[in-house]
Amino acid sequence: MKLKNIKLTNPYLELPSLCYDRVKPTPLKKPFLIHANQEVADMLGIDISEREALTQFVNGELKLEGSDNFAMCYAGHQFGHFVPRLGDGRAINIGTLNGLHMQLKGAGQTLYSRSGDGRAVLRSSIREYLMSEAMHGLGIETTRALAIIGSEHSVYRQRWEKGSIVLRVSPSWVRFGTFEYFAHSQNHKELEALADYAINECYPHLNNENDKYLHFFTEIMGKTARLMAEWQAVGFNHGVMNTDNMSVLGITIDYGPYAFLDDYDSNFICNHTDQNGRYSFGNQPRIGEWNLRALALALEPLVRKERLEKILEHYGRLYSRHFLYLMGRKLGLDEVSDEDFDFIRQMLGMLQSLHVDYTLFFRTLSHYDGDRKALLKLGLLHTPMNEWLDEYDEYLSDNKTNQTKRQENMLEVNPKYVLKNYMLQEAIEQAESGEFSLLHDLFTIAQNPYAEHKGLERWAKATPDEFKNQKLSCSS
Repeated sequence: MKLKNIKLTNPYLELPSLCYDRVKPTPLKKPFLIHANQEVADMLGIDISEREALTQFVNGELKLEGSDNFAMCYAGHQFGHFVPRLGDGRAINIGTLNGLHMQLKGAGQTLYSRSGDGRAVLRSSIREYLMSEAMHGLGIETTRALAIIGSEHSVYRQRWEKGSIVLRVSPSWVRFGTFEYFAHSQNHKELEALADYAINECYPHLNNENDKYLHFFTEIMGKTARLMAEWQAVGFNHGVMNTDNMSVLGITIDYGPYAFLDDYDSNFICNHTDQNGRYSFGNQPRIGEWNLRALALALEPLVRKERLEKILEHYGRLYSRHFLYLMGRKLGLDEVSDEDFDFIRQMLGMLQSLHVDYTLFFRTLSHYDGDRKALLKLGLLHTPMNEWLDEYDEYLSDNKTNQTKRQENMLEVNPKYVLKNYMLQEAIEQAESGEFSLLHDLFTIAQNPYAEHKGLERWAKATPDEFKNQKLSCSS
């Protein structure tokens, strides 16, 4: 459908006015379209062939029928410290279409920008645009993006850079911190209205349940445990797991200083602000539980504390069960049980001690047929790898699946490509000089990271030593 014929809705504005603040986007100067996502356009039912109209839409200049722009209010625990009022500081909601809520990230100041300018620069926009698609390609629940625009608008971030806007979409933008805001201010009427809204939006099957708020928390707990297991299995470090960056739908949101692992390191920290390693890669499952406890505290006006705590007791078991299942698939094993955790821990310890590229290891292992040469090349020392492979061979001997089918199964769950930070940085540097071909290539990889992608194989190699384990800022 042509953009001019689309009609938007704004169901969030049916909530009490404390939940949001109406605001208009501030368009960028001389905007231009960098890339558009046809798959997301199809989900929305939008015709993106009219590039000028799409650019104006993403820039906040083209207002569609039914649009009523606003920023959402929420609080959050940031690095463990409660901040009573945050909100969309650089994201402006522009309406809902086909069940997806659209936001312009980088469209100017809102009531919640505090001392910020409400802008996003090209590098951070490219990172969010590409990574949200990469996570989707890996089968991990995430926000998506319709399009990214650049401009001649100058924005200062330690240096002068060019402003950019990403139009991102999500089935829900409600966060743990949204509930914390109303619980902390003791606005229990608004808290209940928000819970009813989120249930209707995210878990409508709960509407007829007697204990729907308890079931609501149970759903969030289960989905969060699953998401943490998926992040750990694929080697993704979010970097800033504040409660205002946690979705009640259990999806990945707010891509800032994230990273995929280069060499495996459970202690890896991708956010240079995180000096104590609160959000290190290996700590993510524990922080997922910590954040759920913060959400449970916010929901206490609706559900008795002891009932929420009883549900939380299941988090560790659910996380472990799903992580074990995912790792069993990555290893090509027909069956796994709790007793196999030691074997998986040994493997991860071996990878860490040998400084082995995490993604490359599993992709190489997916081709394993008893010949160890390719795997032994991944580390300088052969003995630890040989010892682990001896045990792995014993596991494979118990498999009923034949070798060919096992390899096929493993290639379907072990990506050949993940978007590592050095890849993104090269695309950013190219884009800053006005060239976007690498961005297009990485988007192609992101959409199907399991394919071979002839001509792009250099991106499947181990990260060059000089680019490994880089730390980034929240504005990256």
